[in-house]
Amino acid sequence: MKFLKNISMTNQIMIGMVLGILAGLLIGPAIAPIKIFGDIFLRLIQMSVVVLVMGAVIEAVGSLDSREIGKLGIKITAWFMGSTLVAAALGIVLGYLIKPGTGINVQLESSAIESNTDSLYDIILNFFPANVMESMSSANMIQVIIFSLLFGFSISVLSTKTDLSALMGGIKQFNVVILNIVKVVMKMAPLGIFSLIAWVTGTIGLAVILPLAKFLLAMAIGTVIFMFLWIMLTATYVKVNPLMLAKKLWRMTVVAFTTTSSAITLPVKMEDSEKKLGISPRISRLVGPLGMALNSNGLALYLSLAAITLAQFYSIEFTVLDTIQMVVLSTLACLGTVVVPGGGLVALAIVIPSLGLPLESIALLAGIDWFSGMFRTVLNVDADALIAMILAHDEKEIDYAIFNSTTEVSSESN
Repeated sequence: MKFLKNISMTNQIMIGMVLGILAGLLIGPAIAPIKIFGDIFLRLIQMSVVVLVMGAVIEAVGSLDSREIGKLGIKITAWFMGSTLVAAALGIVLGYLIKPGTGINVQLESSAIESNTDSLYDIILNFFPANVMESMSSANMIQVIIFSLLFGFSISVLSTKTDLSALMGGIKQFNVVILNIVKVVMKMAPLGIFSLIAWVTGTIGLAVILPLAKFLLAMAIGTVIFMFLWIMLTATYVKVNPLMLAKKLWRMTVVAFTTTSSAITLPVKMEDSEKKLGISPRISRLVGPLGMALNSNGLALYLSLAAITLAQFYSIEFTVLDTIQMVVLSTLACLGTVVVPGGGLVALAIVIPSLGLPLESIALLAGIDWFSGMFRTVLNVDADALIAMILAHDEKEIDYAIFNSTTEVSSESN
């Protein structure tokens, strides 16, 4: 145990991932029961995510001057939508350059995924909760965030007339307790990641990757290109060393890559944003939860690349208008999508039929969804942190002493 204390949590997770791959390959399908430890870890994190998001957003918005909320909200929306559009466009470019759908010869089976038949009216209406308790129980993040924004805004407005310091103090203390629960659960991360990776490689195997290796290669290249551009843009904008910035993102990147879930990674992203990047809690606790539900760069890249790949499989040529529609659809489908593993297939079921491609073609990508989810989640998570850093710079709420510190103040040292 003393030996483990000398290894950072990030490295423990990396070791767990490598050992999980080896165990899965060596033991094979017989290792499947070990998944229970991974599922327990995911559930323990997920049980806190809804209240963590609610508390963080209420505290962040409630602490703002009511006159600042609109201006900051416009900035957040502009950065979210802009980055998602760029990611979707990058997916199309990579699809045409790498051509991952050519040469694929896989027998398609009927997909169990149903097409999303909701009208635009229904999609917009479903953003708003009829019963916040029901929204919380079903982990509908968009509805929870809408309620939290209104709750926080009401606190901000009423604070000018009424003393609500006791309420805000209680919310802040509640958030501290929830974050501490997450810290305790995160100590299980190496075992949880080991179990999940061992199950994936043992039951699914690496053979499923081979027919679609070019697709995963395109996802990997897209992830590297997008992150390089984002890191360079952010480092230039906020005037920091890009290499140090990349290093500060490493822990949340590893957790995102190994869990394939933005929700699971949220507590780590928020902690590292504050204690490694130097972003103020006010900005981090607003942008982090909002980004998890509304800023899915990795998913946008995946959706557009998947559409091009499947079109190439069927030898279908998209027109310029189709391509524009693909970018818009890939961007809109990211809004409020499921933030747990497997959510990419749900979003894909919205986009694919709209482009005239057969719904059952989604089955082709279902086998590698976990692996493509690794790259998707990295972009989703890291881009949120970088946007938060840009906004913190605009608001003059970056602590450069924390960013430049070589001694990281985080749960890794606990």
